[in-house]
Amino acid sequence: MRLFSLDVFRGITIAAMILVNMAGVAGKVYPPLAHADWHGCTPTDLVFPFFLFIVGVAMSFSLSKYTAGVYRRIWRRTAILFLLGLLLNGFWNQGIWTFDLSNIRIMGVLQRISLTYLLAALAVLKLPAKGQWILAFVLLIGYWLIMMYVPVPDYGRGILTRTGNFGAYIDRLIIPPDHLYAGDGYDNLGDPEGLFSTIPAAVSLLGGYFAGRWIRNQPIKTRTSVGLGLFGLGCLIIGGVWGLTFPINKKLWTSSYVMFSTGWALLFLAGCYELIEVRLIRRWSKPFEIMGLNAIALFTASILLIKILVRTKIGTDETTISTYNWIYQNIFASWAGALNGSLLFALATLLFWLAVSYLMYRQQWFIKV
Repeated sequence: MRLFSLDVFRGITIAAMILVNMAGVAGKVYPPLAHADWHGCTPTDLVFPFFLFIVGVAMSFSLSKYTAGVYRRIWRRTAILFLLGLLLNGFWNQGIWTFDLSNIRIMGVLQRISLTYLLAALAVLKLPAKGQWILAFVLLIGYWLIMMYVPVPDYGRGILTRTGNFGAYIDRLIIPPDHLYAGDGYDNLGDPEGLFSTIPAAVSLLGGYFAGRWIRNQPIKTRTSVGLGLFGLGCLIIGGVWGLTFPINKKLWTSSYVMFSTGWALLFLAGCYELIEVRLIRRWSKPFEIMGLNAIALFTASILLIKILVRTKIGTDETTISTYNWIYQNIFASWAGALNGSLLFALATLLFWLAVSYLMYRQQWFIKV
């Protein structure tokens, strides 16, 4: 069984990722295209957990196909994704790969995807269905209790700041400071994709797995879409209420954030499922389906493009400017303004990657990990 609605959902998510990443570099963006500064959740903050949820749904189909060598496949995929993340972290100035092992950041987006995939896949293979649900419940509750009630040396308990939270403390104990995140106020004292907060992130992936397993046993009817939507509304309510005591926070990947973002993922999947699988209304979705078939390739290549545009320079001496800023200021912002300019630049980049994905689709080039 191939779930075309999942390919479309994946394509929508990668398109949103390209849009918000490209617009965000300008520093002038419309609020929905920016991350919440700390507590709270914007549409942009849903992109990453949507990826994990989608990986989980796909895992419910892929793991059922393999018997021999399944653990080898899991470890291979984990290693490739983690190494791809390190490659992105090591990409530096003028398009040169410079791996300074003394200060390369170890964690990142692909690293978190790889580790959550590993944790969730092992849980699925080692535990019965009931045990998987219990594990998800224990991880979310346990993370909440630890983050709120276990004191951090020199900070105290329940301190949910970038450097004072318990997760940052654990990350500092395991990862040397030079290998932690240096920007956004972390100053090598924590990491928004740290090791400890990867534990509840694995539940975001398990949530997708539970949804995918449930879909596999349901008829292709509207009642299946309604069921997904009701589960989603339930998660939204739980996440919102939980957020009153354990704030919704992407960078901490709080338990309330897991529930809240999973709720939205279920609603989006329900909408795609109803339109594509049940009502067979598919013409609108073809561009997203094409992008979804090469999601990892587009993710990696789009991040590399941003790094190249930001690191390469145009001009000399005091007129030196990054290639990104030159294009943004001279082609878009000069006539459309700062906000509209960043949006138009991001949309133009999105169209570029859609064209690339279409060419790959025509050539039947599908890069899988």
